Amino acid sequence: MNNTELEKLVHYQDIDLMMREAEEVEKTLGFQIEGCEKLQAAKEEQARHISPRYLNTYKRLRTRYKRPIVPVKDDTCLGCFAKLPTAFMGMGKTDQKLMTCEHCGRILYWMV
Repeated sequence: MNNTELEKLVHYQDIDLMMREAEEVEKTLGFQIEGCEKLQAAKEEQARHISPRYLNTYKRLRTRYKRPIVPVKDDTCLGCFAKLPTAFMGMGKTDQKLMTCEHCGRILYWMV
């Protein structure tokens, strides 16, 4: 997996989160929010550019977590706050495969 693929997945998650927040506002406040159709179209467009394998992983994790993709900071998964093994540090920044947290299973990305 290259970095652009991960970036696309992170953008997909951002759009997904915006849509869920809009749905919550609609349910709680009872009025329609404009632009939800545009968000849905952007989400579908972004999904076309992501490998089905990675998109399915995201969707599976999405059923369990609000944020299936989380950053790593100071060798710590910011999803479950578990310290990652030292072997992850070198691999995660340079390796081209999908890295997941050993504790919570979320997809990881390293902030530069």
